[in-house]
Amino acid sequence: MAKLTKNAQQEQEGKETVEFFKDLDKEALNTERFLERYSKPLSIVFTVLVLGVLGFFAYKQFVIAPKNAEAVKSFLAAQKYLAEGKDKEALGGKSAANPGFLGTYNEYSSTDIGKLSAYNAGILKFKEGKFQEAYDLLDKFSSDNKTMTAMKYGAMADAKSGLNKNDEALQLLDKAASASDDPYTIYYFTRKAGIVALGLKKNAEAKKYFSAIDEKYQDYDNGMSDSYIEMTKYY
Repeated sequence: MAKLTKNAQQEQEGKETVEFFKDLDKEALNTERFLERYSKPLSIVFTVLVLGVLGFFAYKQFVIAPKNAEAVKSFLAAQKYLAEGKDKEALGGKSAANPGFLGTYNEYSSTDIGKLSAYNAGILKFKEGKFQEAYDLLDKFSSDNKTMTAMKYGAMADAKSGLNKNDEALQLLDKAASASDDPYTIYYFTRKAGIVALGLKKNAEAKKYFSAIDEKYQDYDNGMSDSYIEMTKYY
């Protein structure tokens, strides 16, 4: 019975996430505002929201049966700073007293929790506008979790966009869209890829992405893919 309750809760949380992004879509009244809104700010929101999930993931994966108690302690201390909005302290790396995510990665880079710390540190470096450092850290992260792998590629794409390397960003978004088997994750990164392709004047590629959304993910799109497909003819 408890298991059913947990599943129902997870399903409800998933629906709330979808509704959140649907509400954002409704606010995008024209293409210019939509592109401006979704090119970077939304990607930051989307990735940072995952950090809370990562904390819970790390707790289950590493606190229950930790291989290295110090690494877990260091990670959770950084996670606490992050929850308090203290990004610099969460990033750390400047003293042994507060290793933060960066120090935890540097000290335990061969462990899973060290790699997870690299992901978090990469996101925080991105927020600072240090895009190359962010990219390099994100590239250190690896996971058997397909959705997290997709998130990694998506965040790396944002870093490349920050470096004005949008062709490389598009390739990474394509990898992000194909890395996961979660429908909403696929939809989200497919749409981002379409927007970037449209911005690069790669209309044929943009049409491919938006057509895939139109065929498979209409429930998430509120019919916006039709408008983008039309835009590929004239934009």
